[in-house]
Amino acid sequence: MKLFLIGMPGSGKTTLGRTLAAHYGLPFLDLDAEIVARGGQAIPAIFLRQGEAYFRRLEAKVLREVAARPGPLVLATGGGTPCFHDNLTVLNAAGCTLWLDVPEPVLAARLAAATETATRPLVATADRPEQWLHETLAARKQFYSQARVRCRGTACTVAAVVARLAAAGFTPTPRGELPPDA
Repeated sequence: MKLFLIGMPGSGKTTLGRTLAAHYGLPFLDLDAEIVARGGQAIPAIFLRQGEAYFRRLEAKVLREVAARPGPLVLATGGGTPCFHDNLTVLNAAGCTLWLDVPEPVLAARLAAATETATRPLVATADRPEQWLHETLAARKQFYSQARVRCRGTACTVAAVVARLAAAGFTPTPRGELPPDA
């Protein structure tokens, strides 16, 4: 079974994804890192040279390839991934989706860090990052809310998330192991 983390930039998808992958003994992938590997350049460079539309097509292609891989994994998606090219349908069909629903002020504080802004082209090019965050979150909620599991707030501890995932039926088996009832 695959686990896909979705949410706004700065919500902690990569950080929590790595921790959950280690907890479950599953491989971890970051979709942005996969895109960089395929595209041969950093995401800000892709946005600058080819534009957002090209990036979103590449993102959708790479997402479908990752979702089709055999075996379980944990994938941290990009903030906009679920919102384009019917990607959320792909995610929900291929595994369990987890929305990290972090409050807007917390996201703003996280995204204000210089290193965060530099690696996020949509934030970096916004004239008013707080307004961009507010408007983007409002537009994306319709997609994020379709996740199978939602974790609200900043206290999404591994224990709390694991309990929510188990309640939703997410019980992964690391690659090569049989489930206990097999």
